[in-house]
Amino acid sequence: MRAPSRRIAGVYLTQRTRFGVKFGLDTISALVAEMGHPELAFPTLLVAGTNGKGSVVAYADSVLRASGLRTGRYTSPHLVRVGERIVVDGREIGDHDLEVAVRAVRRAAKRLVHRGAISAHPTYFEALTAAAFFHFRKRRVDVAVLEVGLGGRLDATNVADPLASAIVSVALDHEVYLGRTLASIAKEKAGVMRRGRPTVVGPLPAPAHRAVKARARATGARLVEAGRGSRIRVRTPFDGATENVFLRTPRRNYPGLVPLPGAHQRDNLVVAVRLLEEARREGLGVDLDQVAAGIARTRWPGRLEWIAGDPPLLLDGAHNPAGARALAAHLRGRGPFVLLFAAMDDKDVAGIARALFPLATDIVLTRPRQVRAAEPAALARRAGRLGARAHRRRSVLRGLALARRLARARGEGAFVVAAGSLFLVGEVERILARSAP
Repeated sequence: MRAPSRRIAGVYLTQRTRFGVKFGLDTISALVAEMGHPELAFPTLLVAGTNGKGSVVAYADSVLRASGLRTGRYTSPHLVRVGERIVVDGREIGDHDLEVAVRAVRRAAKRLVHRGAISAHPTYFEALTAAAFFHFRKRRVDVAVLEVGLGGRLDATNVADPLASAIVSVALDHEVYLGRTLASIAKEKAGVMRRGRPTVVGPLPAPAHRAVKARARATGARLVEAGRGSRIRVRTPFDGATENVFLRTPRRNYPGLVPLPGAHQRDNLVVAVRLLEEARREGLGVDLDQVAAGIARTRWPGRLEWIAGDPPLLLDGAHNPAGARALAAHLRGRGPFVLLFAAMDDKDVAGIARALFPLATDIVLTRPRQVRAAEPAALARRAGRLGARAHRRRSVLRGLALARRLARARGEGAFVVAAGSLFLVGEVERILARSAP
């Protein structure tokens, strides 16, 4: 049998980007029903949150694989290749399988449009979500771990019926879609709750916590506060090696955990472990003796990712003020750095700038090739006086080259930080891959 051309999937997905963000479950519900409900073919864990949800998904996926389970992992956005979003047993979906899955989605959507069941084809995110469900069913996964794209209540991933859910964090972000208060954002994220099933929550600001508790009472969900009854001890070796964490939860002790870099990852780690504990309580075959091994093997590119070179680079999303503050805490005391910065037009540039710009010796503002990206001049204007000293380069290639030159000029120990958007991180990754020997 001849492999299908990759052209149809690529064209179809590209066409879907014109529809942008669309809240609501009508289209995705009709789509998965037309496809025979692939989202119900396996148990799922559904993870929401402003920051940290991708890390929790990565932790959970790694521990589940260490437990001997065949896992599906669905995340967004991708950094370099769209296949990064759909992963089975740690392996990205291949071009052939992606083509097969997207074609199945396209055929189902065409039938629905023809019958008038939906008014238009799905958005990019809806199409990929349905493709992920299709692929996971085809590969007979034992469990899928899903990262919510935006919000929770009306996100396409919420068409699944999760065995257990998590809300990792709540901060101001995507206010145009989720509301302009922490309570309204938390209420949207709390849409991942299910009656009688557990939802693990990380440390939340008081207004968000109250909103989540109210939603849990209204839905009959069982709320599990990750930090309640949990204790962490951190040991950082004198030689500067990776920190070692001892975690105690109400269920058991977990010595010798090696989390991803950054102090904020400790909170993400606790949420992930408590989510796995609750999934086991709900009947999923999680081997909690494998937590340390799974955590140690977890990789999550583009989040506090160091890349060796002259000068070294540190890549991180930091796409909202809370994420920027976490990055700033990680950077303090680490030596001089040049900040290569970009952001999407709907982001709180001033809030991100207040956290990061004063720490940098030099700032280079740039724009990734993404329709929502803000122009360097707009970034400088929105950053106010903090952006007045910044250099501007309209392409990431030129911006990265300038940032590297500026860091080299600062002498030994200086490095480049690329932050503000995962789209920027992805473009830097592509540039580095092209220039690799």
